[in-house]
Parts: sequence; C-alpha cells; structure tokens
Amino acid sequence: MTTRTEVDTEADVDAGTQSAQAGGSARSRARARLVALVRKETRQMLRDRSNLFVGLLLPVVLILLFGYGLSFDVTDARVAVIMEDSSAATASIVAALAGSDYLTPVWTYSMTEAETLMRAGDVSAILRVPADFSRHVLAGEGRLQLILNGVDTTSAQAIEGYANGAVQSALQILADRQAGMVPAASVVIVPRVWFNEANDSTWFLVPGLIVLVMTLIGAFLTSLLIAREWERGTLESLFVTPARPLEIVLAKLVPFLAVGLIDLAMCLLAAKFVFDVPIRGSITVIILSSLIYLLVSLALGLVISAVTRNQFAASQVALLASFMPALMLSGFVFDLRNVPVVVQVIGHILPATHFMDLIKTLFMAGDYWPQILSTNAILLAYAAGLIAIATRRMAKRLE
Repeated sequence: MTTRTEVDTEADVDAGTQSAQAGGSARSRARARLVALVRKETRQMLRDRSNLFVGLLLPVVLILLFGYGLSFDVTDARVAVIMEDSSAATASIVAALAGSDYLTPVWTYSMTEAETLMRAGDVSAILRVPADFSRHVLAGEGRLQLILNGVDTTSAQAIEGYANGAVQSALQILADRQAGMVPAASVVIVPRVWFNEANDSTWFLVPGLIVLVMTLIGAFLTSLLIAREWERGTLESLFVTPARPLEIVLAKLVPFLAVGLIDLAMCLLAAKFVFDVPIRGSITVIILSSLIYLLVSLALGLVISAVTRNQFAASQVALLASFMPALMLSGFVFDLRNVPVVVQVIGHILPATHFMDLIKTLFMAGDYWPQILSTNAILLAYAAGLIAIATRRMAKRLE
C-alpha cells in the first residue's frame, strides 16, 4: 500500500523532471534564437560593404600609413651652402655635409639666391661660410652661420643637430690629418631661425588648424546635411522646379560659405589674440585663399553626398576622403619630404596639402606671390572639377 508521503514524493520528482525538461527546452530555444540572430547580422554585415570597408580595410591602411608613411625623422634635408672661403677646413665641412644621410647641400653663389630658395620652400636651411673662416679656425674661434626655416620647428631643430654633428666630425678628421694643428672643437655654429623667432611650435600648428577646420566644416558637415535630404526625400522636391542642377549646387554652397567665413574669422582672431601667432601676410589674401579652399571642401562634400545618398555612408567617406588625409598627409604634423615617394605623391594630390603650404607661408613668411597665384589656381581647378561632378550627379536625378 502506497502512503500519501510516497505519492507526494513521486509528484515532486515528476514536477522536477518536467521543469528540467522545460528549462532545457527554453535554453535550446534561446540558443536557436541567438544563432538565428547572429546569422542574420552576419548576412547584413556582409551585404553592407561600407561596414566591411571600415572594419577590414581601414586598419590595414592605418597600419601601413603609420608604419611606413609617417615619420618625424628628417632625411635628405636640402641646405643651401654659401662658400665665401675655399680653404681645406671649408672643403672638409662641405664634404661632411654631402656625405650625411640627413642633409643634401645645394650650392648657391649669393645670400640673395639662398633667401629666394628659402622663401620658395626649396631649401630648409642656409649654411654660410664667411670669407675669413679658415683664419678664425686656426685661431680656435671659427664661426658658421646656419639659418633655419622655422615654419617647421621639429625639422629645424633636427637639421641644426645634424649640421652640428657633421661639422664636428669633419673638424675631428681634419685635426687628425694635420696633427692637431686644427682644434677639433674650433668651430661654433651660430643658428638663426627665420619666420619663427620664438621657436614656438604653436606658430607652426595654429595655421594648420585653419585647414582642418575648413575641411571639417566643408566636406564632412555638407555631406551629412545633403545626404539627410536625400534620405528624407526633400531634395527630390527641388527636381520638379525649373531650377537647373548648377543652380541647386550653387544654392547649397552659399550658406555654408557664410558659415565657413564666420569660422575663419574666429580662427584668425584666436590665432592673433589667444595664441599670439604673427600674421605677416595680407589678411585679404588669407581670407580669399581660405574661401577658395572652403569652396573645394564644400564641393567635395556635395560629391560625396550625391554618390552615397546616405548619412552613415557619407560620414564614413567624408572622414576617409577629407579630414583624415588633411590631418595626416597634408604636412600638418610633419614634412612630406621626409616620407616615401608614394606617400608624397598621394599627399600632393590632396587639395589640403597645397593650401597647408600656402597658409603657413602667409602666416609666418608673408606674401610670396608666385606661391599664392599657383596654389590658388590649383585650388580653383579642384573646385571647378568637383562642382562639375556634383552638377552632373544632380542632373542624373532629373532624368
């Protein structure tokens, strides 16, 4: 005979078994749902090429760029050499400069010629050997004048160190050859920094920030706002009006030109009164050149939005095609002449590189009209080409 306690115990066991089976079934269903969701998200990720581009290609680009392209070392820095003395000591010093892996002598015949090369950016320094150099070397008080381009303070400091090392090495060899007749430490290099007397890196960085601001306001912001209109369908309403594609493009550019002009004014005021950066060039030239570059950035943003027609894709493309290259490949942080040739070519294709060189020259060296005219001509060509592409993309939507 079965007691009530035994019946209750059997019921509890059955209930526990059913609960365990139910719990196992719930866990199985949860795993199945999770697997299905993972499969769905994987397929969606594979279909979205922009995500794959950012997730897989961008890290490779950054690794290669930072590993091979970015360098704060100075190599093959061009130094204009003015030889007013033709002694053995001078020949040894010049030979040491020519044999350096970091310096490349450029022979000049006058200080005027060397200054022209410096202003044009063809040389990074000027080494002047005075006419009485050999006599002062024998007396143990030889002096060389080294004029450095202070637009890039990092490169200027490196070039000064390399020049000092090459000169002292040459003097040591000369002293050994002449049995101590020439003191090994008989020459002092007297440095002088042009365009950046304070040797302050802020003078070098603040003008470059204007380029980054113009790039960000132009390409990045414009591409997002126009792409938003594509998504919401408000842009299509313009296509049923008599407005022509070029008129639509120009109408999109004008408001952002006004915004960019306000941003430029804030940048110039901050540079002058907050960071004490000298503005040696014409304010009018700086404003006009900045507006031309802003037009290039705005037109690039329109092209990006016309191609992608999606805010997320537009933000990624704008970041990869405008802001990041302007930050890393335009000469903002380091001199492009110190990177591999491939990176130099890519850098000089970018409009930001040309404007970066110009804005730094205008701030720190003043108006150099050959560079002003050539750079603005290049930027205008970029602007015309990008506006033409954007107009054509708009016209395709009208068909």
